[in-house]
Amino acid sequence: MINILGNLANRVGIIVILAFAFSRVKLFRQLISKKNISYKDKFILSIFFGLFGIIGTYTGIPTEGALVNSRVIGVFVGGLLGGPFVGMISGIIAGVHRWAIDIGGFTALSCAISTIIEGILAGLISKRFYKKENKGLYALLMGGLAEIIQMIIILLIARPFSAALLLVRIISIPMIVANGIGISIFIIIIENIFSEEERRAAFQAQRALKIANKTLKYLRKGFNEETATKTAQIIHNMTSVEAVSITNRNKILAHVGIGEDHHRPGNNIKTQLTREVINNGNYRLAHYSSDISCNYKGCKLKSAVIVPLKGENKTIGTLKLYKTTENSITKVDLELALGLASLFSTQIELSKIEIQSKLLAKSELKALQAQINPHFLFNAINTIVSFTRTKPDKARELLIHLGSYFRKNLQQINDIVDISKEIEHIKSYLEIEKARYGDKLKVNFYIDENVECILPPLILQPIVENAIKHGIMGKLDGGTIDIRIIDIVNETKLIVEDDGVGMSEETLSNIFIENPEKESIGLVNINNRLKNKYGDEYALNIDSEIGVGTKVTMKIPKENEEV
Repeated sequence: MINILGNLANRVGIIVILAFAFSRVKLFRQLISKKNISYKDKFILSIFFGLFGIIGTYTGIPTEGALVNSRVIGVFVGGLLGGPFVGMISGIIAGVHRWAIDIGGFTALSCAISTIIEGILAGLISKRFYKKENKGLYALLMGGLAEIIQMIIILLIARPFSAALLLVRIISIPMIVANGIGISIFIIIIENIFSEEERRAAFQAQRALKIANKTLKYLRKGFNEETATKTAQIIHNMTSVEAVSITNRNKILAHVGIGEDHHRPGNNIKTQLTREVINNGNYRLAHYSSDISCNYKGCKLKSAVIVPLKGENKTIGTLKLYKTTENSITKVDLELALGLASLFSTQIELSKIEIQSKLLAKSELKALQAQINPHFLFNAINTIVSFTRTKPDKARELLIHLGSYFRKNLQQINDIVDISKEIEHIKSYLEIEKARYGDKLKVNFYIDENVECILPPLILQPIVENAIKHGIMGKLDGGTIDIRIIDIVNETKLIVEDDGVGMSEETLSNIFIENPEKESIGLVNINNRLKNKYGDEYALNIDSEIGVGTKVTMKIPKENEEV
């Protein structure tokens, strides 16, 4: 038995080496890394893993009129990665081959059936497999279980039974152990492919942020031919694509790179795929020159990725990255395009800053707007980019919250707002911060029923932001913020309380002293606005203790709430 285990381990080693070699092949990496694969791709994977099963048969060790083999490795891994379809087809390929060839004697039929069943089993547990954190260990256990099933099938089908029983006694432990380990190692190799793709995506996200940082000063001025051209030039210079194009809903705004002699700004959109992106808001890939629909005879552009640019939840244009080789748009290109589109869409939304700032009627609101922390914007963008690949719906949701947050900040021209509007504004802000900090940040709302409160705008959110930045995030394990809206007879009490790091008495005593270099200038602004509007008795009240937390209380008198 020990000799069989050693020899089988050598055969498994061959399969593992082949798996590692194939993991370097571009086509295989692309197929494995795809999030949603077509049935054509699944069929290609089925053939690939079925061939692995055949190799496992041919490298088998003749034993007691049968074969000790590693056929299950390829089939089982195929089912885990590709689901029931890949598991079944690769199992049929390897199983029928095992039954059809004239080697292995009396277990040919039972081995063929077990191979198919093992492939289907792997496919059925595929979804659960993807949810496991330790996929290698899970594959090891399930692979061992699959081999136990194979031993049972041999006992049920192979004849004579005495020979089948003797064979199972000899080969069961070596095959369960060696093939289980082989499946686990194969999965670890595949996991390494996923990890590499994640690192590439992270690099692309970093590159997208650098590009966005350079384009911000242009796109904040609006979405037009001039700003689009500057943006396209920056993308072209900082990436390996052969051409970059930006359109609005009807015309080309900019085209930089190969083809700029005939893809001219001002021309109407000709590509049908571009119109589809504008109409349905989903990205499309042009794999061949015919998909690009360029009538110019000498056009060298052969493939492209086309992604939508959004504004107020509507598609306002497209970003297109071109290459000069057909079917050459990679997953990395797609992730870059999607990341840039998300960032540019946000920047286009922010272009309203210049217009809206002119409409702000009160100097105190202008002062508050000037204090918006630019790091929050870039941290929010970075957080959203990190979700674009793994959780696109979450990224889309966060972009909506980000747009809502800045619209409320930048478009606020009223002297007073309802408390419900202020709470909505805070929740938009918190959705982004929660996505960024995860479980480190917890926020509870306690709002009295039927509370009626009208207060100055943008007066509660900066306090919540201050609690996160200077209170909760100062602790390694994060903390909790409680926001209370309490209805009292003649006034409404608003409380923001955190269990963060707290402040010393010295810091607390100097917190309302005006100093342009202080990070807590927002609290000074809010305190002054409250006193100016309602009187000194309605100034902010702050209680804090180091290691315990901070509590900020404000009161809004009801007699002064009416417009």
